[in-house]
Amino acid sequence: MQSPLFAHNDSQTQERWSLQNKQMLRVALGGHDDILARKGTMVAYQGLMEFDAEYQSNQQGRARARTGEGLDLMRCHGQGTVYLANLAQHIHVMEVEQDGLTVDSSYVLAMDSSLHHEVIAVDSLYGISGSGKYQLNITGRGKVALMTSGAPLMMQVTPDKYVNCDADAIVAWSTGLRVQMQAQTHSSGVWRRRGNTGEGWELSFMGSGYALVQPSELLPPQNAAIGSGLAAQYGMGQQGVRGQNQGNAWS
Repeated sequence: MQSPLFAHNDSQTQERWSLQNKQMLRVALGGHDDILARKGTMVAYQGLMEFDAEYQSNQQGRARARTGEGLDLMRCHGQGTVYLANLAQHIHVMEVEQDGLTVDSSYVLAMDSSLHHEVIAVDSLYGISGSGKYQLNITGRGKVALMTSGAPLMMQVTPDKYVNCDADAIVAWSTGLRVQMQAQTHSSGVWRRRGNTGEGWELSFMGSGYALVQPSELLPPQNAAIGSGLAAQYGMGQQGVRGQNQGNAWS
């Protein structure tokens, strides 16, 4: 049998974490180095692998019920290779070190089981779609795989050069950065959905670190039906876009 499809065969690498292609993650496990992955993202595996639902502590359960932020994880363990993907989104492997990583949980594909994750509050006065009051803080040493819609932009933040990002396009940032949410429009248009310019809300990052931005926003087309009530009309709260589109998959 012959086909151009055979050009997309299994990549050979000694790296434990690697990309099979832009939309598929390859992780090699040796029996003592479990990873945690988003539930339902395994697309293939080789070897003796097992997948178990990850236990969620009472504290994590309460935090998720209160904030809507959290991760449904499965533990991948055994000896072999596992391939992970989600909605053909672009995947990026990052090394988490002492400074930590703050990320919206909807962009996390997998992480080393040695990493610690918890829900933290972010400076926000309103429950706006995209980056709202709460995010996931990942600390420790290990690797984490993030997903973006398209190829992202990594912006460096320094004490003399702060960065502003659209609140619906920001994916993750260094935990040590100072963050403020603000409206980029005049006061009469603040409560209109995205304002007159379509650029209504932004996050300002100050300090030393990085901010990761994707070339896509969480908001659907302006005329899309995203829920009911005032909150949904303005894309706010759990009745808005965030509540209706947990997987960030609009077509």
